[in-house]
Amino acid sequence: MGTPGDIGSFTVWDYLVFALMLLISAVIGIYYAFAGGGQKTSKDFLMGGRSMTAVPVALSLTASFMSAVTVLGTPAEVYRFGAMFSIFAITYPIVMVISSEVFLPVFYRLGITSTYEYLELRFNKFVRLLGTIIFIIQTILYTGIVIYAPALALNQVTGFDLWGAVVATGVVCTFYCTMGGLKAVVWTDVFQVGIMVAGFSAVIIRAVVVQGGIGPILDDSYYGDRLDLWDFNPSPLQRNSFWTFVVGGTFLWTGVYGINQSQVQRYIACKTRFQAKMALYVNLLGLWAILACAVLSGLAMYSIYKDCDPWTAKFVSAPDQLMPYLALDILRDYPGLPGLFVSCVYSGTLSTVSSSINALAAVTVEDLIKPYFKSLSEAKMSWISKGTSLVYGAICIAMAALASLMGGLLQASISIFGIIGGPLLGLFTLGIIFPFANSLGAVIGLLSGFTISLWVGIGSQIYPPLPSSNLAKPLSLEGCNFTSIESNWTSTVMPMMTTLFPETQVSSRPELADSWYSLSYLYFSTLGTLVSVVVGLIVSLLSGGLKQNINRDFLLTSEDFSYLNVLFSSCKKKGQEEKVEVLNWKSRSTDTYVEQGTDNPAFNHMEMTSAEKREKINGIIA
Repeated sequence: MGTPGDIGSFTVWDYLVFALMLLISAVIGIYYAFAGGGQKTSKDFLMGGRSMTAVPVALSLTASFMSAVTVLGTPAEVYRFGAMFSIFAITYPIVMVISSEVFLPVFYRLGITSTYEYLELRFNKFVRLLGTIIFIIQTILYTGIVIYAPALALNQVTGFDLWGAVVATGVVCTFYCTMGGLKAVVWTDVFQVGIMVAGFSAVIIRAVVVQGGIGPILDDSYYGDRLDLWDFNPSPLQRNSFWTFVVGGTFLWTGVYGINQSQVQRYIACKTRFQAKMALYVNLLGLWAILACAVLSGLAMYSIYKDCDPWTAKFVSAPDQLMPYLALDILRDYPGLPGLFVSCVYSGTLSTVSSSINALAAVTVEDLIKPYFKSLSEAKMSWISKGTSLVYGAICIAMAALASLMGGLLQASISIFGIIGGPLLGLFTLGIIFPFANSLGAVIGLLSGFTISLWVGIGSQIYPPLPSSNLAKPLSLEGCNFTSIESNWTSTVMPMMTTLFPETQVSSRPELADSWYSLSYLYFSTLGTLVSVVVGLIVSLLSGGLKQNINRDFLLTSEDFSYLNVLFSSCKKKGQEEKVEVLNWKSRSTDTYVEQGTDNPAFNHMEMTSAEKREKINGIIA
């Protein structure tokens, strides 16, 4: 490594590869805008006519949150903190089982479009409105980060104008999302997952060649203390450990796959509940593949730069620029491959932002417009859905300006999901699992969880944890061939969102700074969920929750697991044909819901036939 200029620059071939990726994404949107007669109704636009199959939905689920934050943040995380991040490979299966066996059966049975419709069915309109508003805030904040991330990469490796790239990301994404609806989002996701894996693979293969095989990379990682995975320290104050990834990660990702509109909207758009469950489990393969690519890229990066860290040497200005720096460095002799990697980063962003815009449009139309403007025709609702997508695209571009103030992209995005997503997970858990939870308990539980997680989240940014809890690995400048350097590595503290707040001297740190505010960012979701559930249950019990009569369709019941009984009993007795019918996934009155899925039957049925009994069924009515 010499100077920053040694890494080369984009060529015409790189620009062509990049432009081709954008063009194909846009063409998919145009195709689904007109295919099959176009998006005639809001259900066609938002739910793909509920006709999707498992494999494309599974790849879309993978793409939705394996974004540019993953492509840029995870390799940098592994490079600086070691490969412990790979423990998420254990967490993902746990999350898929919980999502498919606890949350999916209820959502799919009710045939809803927005997950927040469930909150009105189970509790009341006010709870639904509260959940919707919190989700919108969470998604806009997160989307701002993932728009800014690839713009940063493009600026680093190509010299593109940073804000020009931000606007381009949002415009292309908003275009195909507004034109083609959910089908366009899903199929562009499928294409973009392929690009993400290809971009990662190009970097990994070239790194293996440069280093003389996978062996030297693993040796360097081992002797550099990057392969120490099994740290079982139970302290919740330690940034990374086995328990923070497994326990904290389970709550975090269940909040994403179990109740987040962006994910739920995809799998309940499947033809059958079996296809929906298959989508979640097939999605596991995609998650593992992306995680493996990201971790290997981080280890390869360490092997190449173990003696001359580009960040300490100020070749890059932030850790999140390390991955594009590596790509341009080792791929510079292969025209088109640097462009493929930047397309990989860009694909991660397009998939996530389009999913977010589509989900924001869905909850806005279903929760904020349709209940109050019931006379609107389906044609008008379709146009309103498209207009809403357009508006949210513009808002998300604007939010990227806030993201530019944040430090570590990976930690910033996970913190947002933990602080906001945890209490929402607690709210849905109250409704689905606990029949005595009432609307008063739901509201107070949600607000309590949100307040506590926001308190610890903001406190951790004002008073960052001390280096002793971060366990950053050492980096070296010994191999750099220059004589003097003004290092920006003044401590081993990870740069977080501290630029939002004035720096605080260690001597002025309050007592809470080294205890409460030092909680691992992976536990923010766990804390919010548990507080919401515990407070919600206590308030419900004190306010007469045991006296209410809840419609069993709104709860997870033993019948949702009856297919397991059939599987076990069929191994013992082969004559019980009546139980085999459960394998058709049509327990109780599901036939009606499946046949009329595009008409949102559960919501209409409850509103039309049981309105007079709502007070008795749902408790306190707003």
